Amino acid sequence: MEHKKETHQFKAEVQKVLKLIINSLYSHPEIFLRELVSNASDAIDKVRFRSQTDPGILGKDTEFRIRIAADRKKRTITVEDNGIGMTYDEVVENVGTIAQSGSRAFLEAIEAMKKDTIAPELIGQFGVGFYSSFIVADKVTLVTKAAGAKTATKWESTGDGTYTIEETAKKGRGTSVTLALREPGDGEADYTDEWTIRDVVKRHSDFVSYPIVMEVERDEPLADVEILKDADGKPIGETTRKVRRDETLNSMKAIWAKTKSEVTEEEYTEFYKHISHDWNEPLTHLHIRFEGTTEYNALLYIPSKLPLDFTMRERKHGIHLYCRRVFIMDDCKELMPEYFSFVQGVVDAPDLNLNISREILQQDSLVRNIRKNLVKRLFDLLEGMDKEKYDTFYAEFGPILKIGIPTDHENRDRIAKLLRYQTTGSDGAYVSLLEYTARMQEGQEAIYYITGENAATLVNSPHLERLKEKGIEVVFMTDPVDEFVVQVLRTFEGKRFVSAEKGDLDLGKVDEKKKHGFDGFFAFMKEELKDRVKDVKASTHLKDSLACLSGETYDMSPYLEKILKATGQKVEPARRVLELNIDHPAVSNIRHLFEKDRDDPALKDYAGLLYDLALIAEGGKVDDPARFSRIIGSLMAEAITVEELATGGAIEV
Repeated sequence: MEHKKETHQFKAEVQKVLKLIINSLYSHPEIFLRELVSNASDAIDKVRFRSQTDPGILGKDTEFRIRIAADRKKRTITVEDNGIGMTYDEVVENVGTIAQSGSRAFLEAIEAMKKDTIAPELIGQFGVGFYSSFIVADKVTLVTKAAGAKTATKWESTGDGTYTIEETAKKGRGTSVTLALREPGDGEADYTDEWTIRDVVKRHSDFVSYPIVMEVERDEPLADVEILKDADGKPIGETTRKVRRDETLNSMKAIWAKTKSEVTEEEYTEFYKHISHDWNEPLTHLHIRFEGTTEYNALLYIPSKLPLDFTMRERKHGIHLYCRRVFIMDDCKELMPEYFSFVQGVVDAPDLNLNISREILQQDSLVRNIRKNLVKRLFDLLEGMDKEKYDTFYAEFGPILKIGIPTDHENRDRIAKLLRYQTTGSDGAYVSLLEYTARMQEGQEAIYYITGENAATLVNSPHLERLKEKGIEVVFMTDPVDEFVVQVLRTFEGKRFVSAEKGDLDLGKVDEKKKHGFDGFFAFMKEELKDRVKDVKASTHLKDSLACLSGETYDMSPYLEKILKATGQKVEPARRVLELNIDHPAVSNIRHLFEKDRDDPALKDYAGLLYDLALIAEGGKVDDPARFSRIIGSLMAEAITVEELATGGAIEV
């Protein structure tokens, strides 16, 4: 059989990732060992799971282990497993071009951070851990043999842009990765040193489910009969001998199977870092041992920070599913609703059907019961948090939590009570809807809200003028999902949601006699602006401002319209109602000009100007900035008359 060997070029994205990792992670070089051990553990998980339905795949090699071997003279370190292994084609697909989509996401995350250095936790999150070997190695050699295969595959690269793949021989299934290490500089760790390796494994891989073994040399006492002694019985010569033996470096503690009293806070934190690849401490955790008709163990964590890759399509959910400590999957979406997708952890369900597919998993009654119980306990956890911790949680995960309002009818009320918003009366603090309703004015039947990009802009919105005058608190909704939240909720604690931007606010009667005096002028304005507004009327919102734009109750808000356009969706511009403040002198004067001469060409300019001012007041952009600027300039010139400047003399142009 012809020996197969090929040389390949790294993809451009992969070369860029390699360069970034090598040059930016110099302060965390030990990350390579964590990633290689993690890959080895994943490979064993896969073959162990497959063996549940195909026991013959293991052959005689049934003792799972990860072996680390270091050679100080040759300056090499090897991480070897007896996991699933890879075929030649799998090596070509997965190693040479490893995680192409992950590579793109990784580069995007680095760009988003606008930093020259890389946080170590990014490595594990984006599936680029294998590349971290080149932080410490001049050459990386991978030899792998797939379970059941006859031949093995060798992959080798110096990280210079190319790699080779060839067929080779290997005894037994699994993968070994050998790193030809660079000489350590002053103050740098030596990764051929036993105690350095022990320290790294203890800190990063102590909770790996399989033994991480290493052959070590020890001084062993000689048996008394083997020791030479003098006439007085005192030892002559050596009393010990050098022996080499395997030692297990990790504890392999499945802490989710223990009682709470058996686990320290340090162990909880270390386990979180192990499964999440997050170097930050978790905000809190939830350790559950459920016994009854449904039995399972669960250890769930709420991170302290939103993962940088959270919005990436390739990101996996954080729930690892086990059955009697047998790994099933690390992306069990079925156990956690989308609005809790930031939750990390482990669920071990001993009664789970191991032949279950992802499609059947969604319908499995056991899985549904576990999910229901986990969600309930998470709500209990959040509701029981002190204010400071909950504020920290909400700042990171509040927008995600809101996704549950339109998607989870059963828990909608519990989610609504967890929501927090700034208001016109909260002085920058976030308050619950319960707090808002508790301090509503007597007789107030509505929860007034306004949507927009940020509270700093919304607080000065002309739509709030009448509400402020009457001392009514208004909720600032600044997350895009808030638009859907209020549409779905409709009410809270019996109080309906009312937009400050839509419809009549019913805060007082408009002077009907005065209003009728504007009927002709409003009709003219409506006709003049017929392509941009659906109506012109006296405002129930304004106190000091000239004009504003409002919608009907079920119209799309300008903020939602802006969001949809930003996502590339084609949205027809909505025609809204132009509200004018009939108590404002400028509006009255324009009305008088209309009554005096309805053919005055200035009226057309005023009509467009009033609309533009209303648009600007809500943060919109005028259609014709040049025309707007010209009209403003003309009005300024007319306002500054020679008489007004008499004391300073006339200005001649």
